[in-house]
Amino acid sequence: MERVLKLLENELSLVENQFRHDLDSEVLLIRKVGEYVLASGGKRMRPMLVLLAARLGGYSGDKHIGVASVVEFIHTATLLHDDVVDSASLRRGEKSANTVWGNEASVLVGDFLFSKSFSLMVRTGSLAILQALSDATTIMAEGEVLQLISTCDLDLSEERYMQVVRDKTAVLIAAACRCGAILSGMDETRQQALNDFGMELGIAFQFMDDALDYVADQEEFGKQCGHDLEEGKMTLPLIEALRHCSSAEREQVAEIVDKEELSSDDLALVTALIHRYDGIGYTRRRAQELVERAKSHLAVFSASDAKDALEILADYVVTRNK
Repeated sequence: MERVLKLLENELSLVENQFRHDLDSEVLLIRKVGEYVLASGGKRMRPMLVLLAARLGGYSGDKHIGVASVVEFIHTATLLHDDVVDSASLRRGEKSANTVWGNEASVLVGDFLFSKSFSLMVRTGSLAILQALSDATTIMAEGEVLQLISTCDLDLSEERYMQVVRDKTAVLIAAACRCGAILSGMDETRQQALNDFGMELGIAFQFMDDALDYVADQEEFGKQCGHDLEEGKMTLPLIEALRHCSSAEREQVAEIVDKEELSSDDLALVTALIHRYDGIGYTRRRAQELVERAKSHLAVFSASDAKDALEILADYVVTRNK
């Protein structure tokens, strides 16, 4: 990843500056909350994908900086809303914005970021980019609702769960890739190749999040271990375990996910079950398969630093520990 960060160092700095500029508002709380989330770090994967896709197509203008900032705006808005829906207390190892300023402020600032994103999209002057990102945000909202109605559903299939992941997470990553392709004037075949790369990568990214939720150190990962289970989320490690466990074990899980609060013993029992039936290993293997498929979509492009960087970024998704 160091090689990718070095390649994009100057452009990423410009994106950070653009993000702060776009946060400008006469309402101080908006700037405070926005800058708090921005300062908490994050991988900036979506902006990097915009920049790399544009570079892959030989783009030489400066609009990719603004588009990368918009994509991060949209992502930040979803984080603010997600933490309220999930009752999260941590985000990237720090107190979540809703913990610091309350749910009302987090929702409203998230609304501001979404609204400002559309204003910024229009300024790109590209109807294709506006369509790609507006379609993505619509699908993301559908994904959030789909996840909500899937809460505590022990019959949730892997296929159905993948649809949640596509809609909620992967679609914005795919759109980031497509926007970079649009800016550089790629034909539809290459735009679609990058879109497909981003979609496979986005699903793999979420699958790794699913695995890390049960095994990562809280200080490294930046959120409470087992938080998905506390929220009643049926993620892939648990879906895989439920496919193979006994009916008695399944009944134990059903009783646990229905609880208002989970004890450490509850979490330990479900985690042990997931390990017993190799839910973590299965999830990691599925993520690796998706990354390999993602990289195969880059075959239509000639060798370049940007292509190498996209492949490095893809491999990073399955080797990260946070």
